Amino acid sequence: MACVNANGITIEYDVRGRDDGEPLLLVMGLGAQLTDWPSDFVDLLVDGGFRVIRLDNRDAGLSTEFDWEPPSIPKVAALMATRRKPEAGYVLRDMADDAAGLLDSLGVGSAHIAGASMGGMIAQTLAIHHADRVRSLTSIMSTTGHRKAGRPERRLVAKVARLPEPTRENAVDRAVAMFRLIAGSEFDESEFRTRAEEGVERSFRPAGTGRQLAAILASPDRTEALGAVTAPTLVLHGLADPLVRPSGGVATAKAIPDSRLVMYPEMGHDLPRRRWPEIVGAITRNAERAA
Repeated sequence: MACVNANGITIEYDVRGRDDGEPLLLVMGLGAQLTDWPSDFVDLLVDGGFRVIRLDNRDAGLSTEFDWEPPSIPKVAALMATRRKPEAGYVLRDMADDAAGLLDSLGVGSAHIAGASMGGMIAQTLAIHHADRVRSLTSIMSTTGHRKAGRPERRLVAKVARLPEPTRENAVDRAVAMFRLIAGSEFDESEFRTRAEEGVERSFRPAGTGRQLAAILASPDRTEALGAVTAPTLVLHGLADPLVRPSGGVATAKAIPDSRLVMYPEMGHDLPRRRWPEIVGAITRNAERAA
């Protein structure tokens, strides 16, 4: 299914669960598609009483693809080293506006919002700029945008830089290699490979990932603005996350008043299956705080 927002951006989405379920919008991370929320995980949320809405962010999956040239990886590295922002055709605020537009299209006045990684940044931005649309907020393996919070490990940056340029032919193997670097100790490579194969068959947009990365880097630090967020907030993070280090989750929890921080020792930049019931339970309890 797809909708077109006020800016003419097409957003692909799907909805699962009963019509009278509590609406929960799931927002995925950098380069990820709505299908990167595992189907079994979504089923647990639906069983818990949620009406789950998943979307493809712009420049990912089947949503609108842009054509501006993203900065190269060496340029991104240089910008990060000098703390300068890149030029970007859009920023996280635009992506949050896309999500709000999707809720408009579905006739959903407000929803519980859960975002992972870049999706957590978008969810935070929604809570800042569309506060009336956010019943509760769950920020997963994400950060505030402060330059000192959640920075990736230097060793990881060097290893990622040595991965081959993505092509349709090597995309699955490259994705598996990437997640070997960033996932926690319970990473299921076989399960992930199957999902990666399905994802590449559905959509392959490496340039879109570069544009989304530019949008992250071009966006402002949200720390001060998060201090005004009133939605009940849950922050989930893995203590073994090398991509968005645990300081990102700690900074998020410190920035948002009355937020709750839960950290899992074996979790990296992934959602370990063994923790799914706990994660769903935590999201549910946080949503109940909104009532």
